[in-house]
Amino acid sequence: MRTASTFYCDVAFSSGKPMLVSVIVRTFNEERYLPRLLEAIASQHTDGFTCEVIVVDSGSTDDTVAIARAHGCRLEFIPKVDFSFGRSLNIGCAAARGRVLVFVSGHCIPVHERWLSHLVAPLSEQMPLCYGRQVGGESTRFSEHQLFAKFFASTSCFPQEGFFCNNANAALLASVWQQYRFDEALTGLEDMDLAKRLHTAGLRVGYAAEAAVVHHHHESWTQVRRRYEREAIALQHILPEVHISFFDFGRYLLSALWLDGTRALVQGRLGSLAGEIFMFRLMQFWGSYRGNHEHQKLSKAKKERYFYPGKPAGSRPAATAPPGENHAAIANRADRRSATHESP
Repeated sequence: MRTASTFYCDVAFSSGKPMLVSVIVRTFNEERYLPRLLEAIASQHTDGFTCEVIVVDSGSTDDTVAIARAHGCRLEFIPKVDFSFGRSLNIGCAAARGRVLVFVSGHCIPVHERWLSHLVAPLSEQMPLCYGRQVGGESTRFSEHQLFAKFFASTSCFPQEGFFCNNANAALLASVWQQYRFDEALTGLEDMDLAKRLHTAGLRVGYAAEAAVVHHHHESWTQVRRRYEREAIALQHILPEVHISFFDFGRYLLSALWLDGTRALVQGRLGSLAGEIFMFRLMQFWGSYRGNHEHQKLSKAKKERYFYPGKPAGSRPAATAPPGENHAAIANRADRRSATHESP
């Protein structure tokens, strides 16, 4: 087991000068939380390294770009027609000058002033990828709180077993990204795809519970379904042996409803949460089932529906947050069907 100080001794000051960390933020209409995120980044206690912030925007129609400029961020743009999660990350990484690349969602807020230090510290040549804890916010739905609690434990693990990862809150050595870039063709789970390739090469992934962020989602039920659907499509590439039958859909749905309902009942909230719990879990598992059976290449129109839910293809994108990056449920189902995919 390694200690967090190993990174600073081996990498941070090996050149005799402070290390530069590049924080890459993907945005699409993130004016609601972006100011708080950028303020939190600016207030970090970095323990000697310096920081730059790169915002990669994919066609925001709100004040996202103006907010980024006002905070002194470097801006990169990706046309809507060319957008994919992996391509957006690769654009940010290519523009970065730092030795470490940090990825954080535009709707995630660090919980304290040492988030960045805790996220960066564990990195090494043998463990070049580390992701941090995520917790739900005040508007997070009850069932998603349960997912965060299950897949983002309160205890760190350096390294963890398996290749579960989530780049809504993660760090990667820039030298490793040069060799293992994000797959731009995937409809999601580009972080787990990268982690699997690193794992196959004998490298490891770390989990830093102390590097926590609050992950805010404001999705319609249709957006929730599409999020899990596109991630299940991507999972076909990462773990082709994983299959979700209609029987699995029903079994997982009933199990999740029972567990969430029991927890809500213990808290005395089942009456007010029953409908929300049912809809979230239905959309989660129905989207996963549909995506698992989607094998054809996505058309341009369908691709835009996945990435920009709420508007028909070719329309101006709606001023809502993009589909979330949380894919713990996909990992959970893969866990049940394949011993190679493990959570932290």
